[in-house]
Amino acid sequence: MNSSLRKKLSLASACLAFVIVILDVSVVNVALQQIYGEFDGSLAHLEWVVNGYTLTFASFLLTTGSLGDRFGPKRVFLIGFALFALASWLCGNADSLTSLIVFRLLQGLGAALVVPASLAILNQTFPDTNERSRAISLWAAAGGMALAFGPVFGGTLISMFGWRSIFYVNIPIAALGITLAYVFVLEKSSFADRRIDIAGQVLAVAALSCLTYALIQVNAYGLHSPEVLFSAAGFVVATALFILVEQRVNAPMLPLSLFANKQFTAAALIGVMINFAFYGLVFLFSLYFQYSWHYSPLETGLAFLPMTGAIMLANLYSAKLMVRRGFRQTLLLGTGLAALGYATIVPFLNGQSYGAMLVQFIVAGFGIGLAVPAVTNAMVSSADSKHIGVASGVLNASRQIGGLIGVASMGLLLGDFAGESFNQGITPALIVASGALVVCIALVLSGFSKPQVIACKSTS
Repeated sequence: MNSSLRKKLSLASACLAFVIVILDVSVVNVALQQIYGEFDGSLAHLEWVVNGYTLTFASFLLTTGSLGDRFGPKRVFLIGFALFALASWLCGNADSLTSLIVFRLLQGLGAALVVPASLAILNQTFPDTNERSRAISLWAAAGGMALAFGPVFGGTLISMFGWRSIFYVNIPIAALGITLAYVFVLEKSSFADRRIDIAGQVLAVAALSCLTYALIQVNAYGLHSPEVLFSAAGFVVATALFILVEQRVNAPMLPLSLFANKQFTAAALIGVMINFAFYGLVFLFSLYFQYSWHYSPLETGLAFLPMTGAIMLANLYSAKLMVRRGFRQTLLLGTGLAALGYATIVPFLNGQSYGAMLVQFIVAGFGIGLAVPAVTNAMVSSADSKHIGVASGVLNASRQIGGLIGVASMGLLLGDFAGESFNQGITPALIVASGALVVCIALVLSGFSKPQVIACKSTS
């Protein structure tokens, strides 16, 4: 077969995988009202439907990247894609919120296998630096389109076929992606002899699970309840043990020496804060639009389109801005705009006018779109060449952790579905999100050196 065609079809397979992984982050939010309406549950259950996926996605990202080196990216990609498809089918057939949450956890594991493997496939398929850069840019653009149009796509499916359709639609996409990868992706002829940090992985899952449980269950049990206190203590103990293990094992999943670099540490924390604000507020406004303003799933998806569309446009502009101004100034501008956009929504909440929030949504989205490529470049640029893969994994994991904590924290601030609770909870939520982005500005100013003009790296 023509080598160029094989490369294009391999790229198509990787893009399909990234598209459905990102879709399942965004489309579920617009289905929350229908899911809640069908099952007897609570706000905590809906938080777990969103966060169950993110929890396993974030927890396993660092380890699954090394699996591709050990067993071959094609093999890991096929297994992860098949697992994602199976979990999607199970989600679509779930008969309770508990089973749906369990299957979302399984979906997240599939996503964690697929994303690093898809990048490794591109790295292997496109050995030429320029070709690889273009391929990764297209891969990232596919994810950006999924983020931008996911809520509208999901809202349309839900309006026509119900909430289960957002999971069923993954199956034919996965089948096509698996077929393309099986036929056209070349397998590596040799594999790295890399050990898997099992102890570190178990402790990472334990720490994130305890933290998530504690944040979500505060509303149900109270801050001083044994369940919440025990989970909080479990998080502290598991985190301490994780640090201890990573200092002592020969092949740690997270080399702690990376954090000796001030810029690397700042970039990781900024990744947490950006996704904390963005995904936390996407979750909150999804509920707000549907329960307080009585929007349909499609109307909710359309309401997010200006913001997500602005993110996609800003992703493209961010590369040009970084070349001229460097990632430090790009980050300052992006996080500043996002903070301003979210903060200035507050005065217009009581008017219940979407038009009054539209400009703020666009400004916030444009700021987020500028910041994410910049923080990616900042982190990758601060790591040694031998740790580039780990640095990318740390950034992706930190962003997923930020989204996980953001959804749980916004649910805590909201408290309940009642209209009065929304009015009382959404204002402090916007203030907290804006505050997190102001912290990003402080981190850039304290953790980054003088402005640099860089050759922009492709980002995801």
